[in-house]
Amino acid sequence: MRVPEPKPKVATAEPVVTPISEPSAAASVAAEPERKIVVETQPELLGTPPAEQTALKSPKGYVVLTIGLPGSGKTTWYKRRGVTPLSSDLLRTLLFDDITEQRYQGLVFSTLRSLLRARLIAKMPWNYVDATNLSPHERRQWIKMAKSFGYEVQAVFFDVPLAVCMERNSKRDRAVTDEVMQKMAERLKPPTVVRVKGQPGTEPAAGGEQGGSEAAPEAAL
Repeated sequence: MRVPEPKPKVATAEPVVTPISEPSAAASVAAEPERKIVVETQPELLGTPPAEQTALKSPKGYVVLTIGLPGSGKTTWYKRRGVTPLSSDLLRTLLFDDITEQRYQGLVFSTLRSLLRARLIAKMPWNYVDATNLSPHERRQWIKMAKSFGYEVQAVFFDVPLAVCMERNSKRDRAVTDEVMQKMAERLKPPTVVRVKGQPGTEPAAGGEQGGSEAAPEAAL
């Protein structure tokens, strides 16, 4: 019996298959351009920026202004907190040996502004100004300087009745005349937006005793 011969095998070129895996989720994300989601939060108060915006850019420091009539408790507020502010009264004593000297107001306050500027250049984190700061015009000068250095401005407003201020003033050795007190009361323009903060030195300044409350920087403009 004749056995049939096997047919020769024809060699064929088999394609080389390289497995291609599906890209992982992480790889897909990496390949796509980064997408940023911006969430806008409406503040509860118009004068208060949202927390997200505040966190983006922290101020270099703070400038704290007092606003109030003579006898409203401004200097006492600083003393109780162990703070030595830049003070117009202190400058009058240094420049003229007389705390009651009123003839050179321009010189006193230009020197006061120069001292604050020096502190801001030195990047001092907390800066306090003890003055009446009765009008928006007076406060605007401090605010403009502070903002130009990247500092936040806060105002501590002492809402004390004129009669109480005049009574306290009458007991001082360097009492302001009643006529001047009346004129100063007419010039006093309270801040319009108020917010309460914490203890100065660790957080923005707190509202003072004797009716003091703190205003947002915008309120002093």
